[in-house]
Amino acid sequence: MKQSNRLNGSNEIGRSIERSLDEYFRKLDGESASGVYEMVIGHAERALLKSVMERANGNQTQAADMLGVNRNTLRNKLAKYDLI
Repeated sequence: MKQSNRLNGSNEIGRSIERSLDEYFRKLDGESASGVYEMVIGHAERALLKSVMERANGNQTQAADMLGVNRNTLRNKLAKYDLI
């Protein structure tokens, strides 16, 4: 049986992002938002990579398998976020 993509029966990660975005827009206090997509994706991707690398005890091959990406792709992303 394939592992569920849900945590505790819900989309907790999505709700967390929504709460963070609500706070971000509230703090803008009427100012115009710009580059929100890149900001969110960048923060989420960096956090994901850091967490998976910790769980893989720094083993890039294992982390790449966990993420379902090629090891070279993982290395490029780790370098992008200064995680190696």
